[in-house]
Amino acid sequence: MDNQLFEGFDSENNHKDVDNITHVSGMFKNWFIDYASYVILERAVPAINDGLKPVQRRILHSMWELEDGRYNKVANLIGNTMKYHPHGDASIGDALVGIGQKDLLIDCQGNWGNILTGDSAAAPRYIEARLSKFGLDVLFNPKVTDWGLSYDGRNKEPINLPVKFPLLLAHGVEGIAVGLACKILPHNFNELIDACIQSLKGKKISIYPDFQTGGIADCNDYKDGLRGGKIKVRARIKELNAKTLIITEIPFGTTTGSLIESILTANDKGKIKVKKVEDNTSENVEILIHLQPGISPDKTIDALYAFTNCEVSISGNACVIENEKPRFIGVSEILKNSAQQTLEILKRELEIEKFELEEKWHFASLEKIFIKEEMYIDFKKYTTKESLYQYLYESFKSYKKKLLREITDEDLHRLTQIPMIRITRFDSIKADDAMKELDEKIAQAKHHLNNITEYAIDFFKTIKKKHGEGKERKTEIKQLEIIEAKQVVLANEKLFVNRTEGFIGTGLKKDEFLFECSDIDDIIAFTKEGKMKVVKVADKAFIGKDILHVGIFKKNDERTTYNMIYRDGPKGITFMKRFNVVGVTRDKEYDLTKGSPGSTVYWFTVNPNGEADKVIVHLRQVSGLRKFELDVDFSEMEVKARTAVGNIVTKYTVNKISLKEKGTSTLAGEDFWFDENTHRLNKEERGTYIGKFSGDDKILTVNAAGFYKLYTYDILNHFDDDIILIEKFIPTQILTCIYFDGESKSYFTKRFTPEVTTAKVQLVTENEHSRMELITSQINPLIEIKFSKEKGQNIADEILKMAEFSPLVNIKAKGKKLSTYKIKEINLKESAEISAAKEFLEGDTEKTGLSPMELHRRAMEKLNRDNNKDFLDGDSQITFDF
Repeated sequence: MDNQLFEGFDSENNHKDVDNITHVSGMFKNWFIDYASYVILERAVPAINDGLKPVQRRILHSMWELEDGRYNKVANLIGNTMKYHPHGDASIGDALVGIGQKDLLIDCQGNWGNILTGDSAAAPRYIEARLSKFGLDVLFNPKVTDWGLSYDGRNKEPINLPVKFPLLLAHGVEGIAVGLACKILPHNFNELIDACIQSLKGKKISIYPDFQTGGIADCNDYKDGLRGGKIKVRARIKELNAKTLIITEIPFGTTTGSLIESILTANDKGKIKVKKVEDNTSENVEILIHLQPGISPDKTIDALYAFTNCEVSISGNACVIENEKPRFIGVSEILKNSAQQTLEILKRELEIEKFELEEKWHFASLEKIFIKEEMYIDFKKYTTKESLYQYLYESFKSYKKKLLREITDEDLHRLTQIPMIRITRFDSIKADDAMKELDEKIAQAKHHLNNITEYAIDFFKTIKKKHGEGKERKTEIKQLEIIEAKQVVLANEKLFVNRTEGFIGTGLKKDEFLFECSDIDDIIAFTKEGKMKVVKVADKAFIGKDILHVGIFKKNDERTTYNMIYRDGPKGITFMKRFNVVGVTRDKEYDLTKGSPGSTVYWFTVNPNGEADKVIVHLRQVSGLRKFELDVDFSEMEVKARTAVGNIVTKYTVNKISLKEKGTSTLAGEDFWFDENTHRLNKEERGTYIGKFSGDDKILTVNAAGFYKLYTYDILNHFDDDIILIEKFIPTQILTCIYFDGESKSYFTKRFTPEVTTAKVQLVTENEHSRMELITSQINPLIEIKFSKEKGQNIADEILKMAEFSPLVNIKAKGKKLSTYKIKEINLKESAEISAAKEFLEGDTEKTGLSPMELHRRAMEKLNRDNNKDFLDGDSQITFDF
């Protein structure tokens, strides 16, 4: 049996076979590399030459093949494309719809879906398409196209289309391959053309994404679309009224359905509070968000950005196929490559055109000589082609210098095929005119070739003029402020405390209720032993026995001041201290006393604005002690770090401490600035300084539409995008405005004292063309008026002192007509008061960015202080004499 089993076994040859065996691991390695390479090159990543994936290129080539100016059923287009693309009708159909929804290369008819709602397109048999005029202009030219065989070898297909436009950046692309991903965001059509022109001129270019869905984008961290860069995109949300918000544009990559779902999810989690959401989207986005009573619209807008898909972060990863290899390059380099490629394609087209024109000229010259010299008459003498061609070569010998090139047999063959009727009707004058026209075209082609850069620039300008209308930027580029989630989240939890046992949490529902908070808040707590701890909101957390105070912790809060009196150890000295808690480590216990065991806190208050109480310290009566009560004023003590020991109050035993007088704030008002980029208030000195605010102070704003409104100084406030005046509101100040009345087509002016109101007040007339031209809070503004020159009139320009020209009127009054003449220009001149104020503030390091009223205020303070002058309040306006 063993012999039978090994019969025919050749030991030497068998060893050779073993050496040639491919192990399974090796197969997987080779197959994986082949598969990964195929997916990267043929499926997921676009080519840098034309910006297309293979399926997209095949679809467009197939559409061009069937192009006759009429619409084709998408089902027919898919079927025709299948002879080029080996992956079935589903992938072709999806890619075709994707190209069509970009609204650039394909002219669509029927229901092609909706990128806003996410609705899919109708079945291919119900929708139609054809190439757009733009697509026909920039995509195809068989003469400059490199061709290859299709997957089955039966047909020719383009290796790359001769695209004369940065299509990849206009369309954008996203693809996931094996071990590699690509994401290039779409850019604006007109801006890409402008950037191509700049690139050809050798200038620096900078381009940013533009999305069909609109929205607001912050591209500060775009990093030219490379890996590691990202942009922040927000929906456009406006306050329709005090109870309703409206979303009119959505972020790229979202739909109205997904957006609404994220809003409802945030509402269910208690992050925001909305009554209901309505989706009225059709051609344009319209999502109405109805708020619950008492909910702030401004805070809700920020909460929508913080907790829903109303704000998304998009990361780019620009990758293209170049020379059969993937390459990571920035969008600027892609655009430069495209602009240069367009120039090269145009050059090749001109060279081909010039060659064809010269060939036409060459044959027209031959034909003219052939007919004019009647060379055809002797044809019957020559019985063979060779002898005939020899005769013609000899006949043309004297004309060689007049021709562009040598005569070939093909030229002679074409001459011998000229019909006799054409010879008999030959018109020498027409032939000369035709050749003259060819000469002009050849000269023009040569001129374009010699000035190819200018020709390419003119080509781009023509494309923009022809196809750029209606392709304006939809996404606003704007610096967006960072929204702190803790500042805008709504209270969605209830916090309880067991003071004796030392526990806090949302699950202690049988114990003392403290306040409502959010599940992302940090909680700060203090105990009678002088211990402090900051913890996350939890079901139950241990702080320490005998809890004195529990509150929501605000990081970097330098205004909240803690006043504390404590005894060091069981029988030690009593100290007092004032401190802030700016930053801590969560769940770490901090000792606010000297650290002696048995220390006890006698007095503890939390003061949001640095209030300083006056208290009475009652001492225990002991022999030899004459004064049993001590008055302690916290305002006499500086605010120090929480680690400070504090000042000694007494070395005697304290019986109790009682409040003598509730303290007032020891802190000055807070300084606020207005950031023109984000249109938000801040305390970080970004933008224009508005002033110091405290208590019930307000901010006054006026927008270009002519509406006046007062705001609080809450940093969560949202301001109109078209604000032309923003400053601290002073009840006695007088505003001077000039506005254009849309009904009478005239300019009016008025001076008025603003009203204290929470509603918007219209300062201009109720006409859609009325607008605010100028508004100022200067004391006595000077207005320069320049008039239009008209026939027979030579009106000199005027400078008006508005305090004299315009009387003080009610805020809702129409005002006084500025002039009966046609006004060309209105300018606000620098008044004497402002000039003097600047001189008085010379060298003041805080003057930068001050509003006019703040400038006046500081100047007058300086005058009073230095010169002891009196300033009069006459007719509700501040005046001073220099």
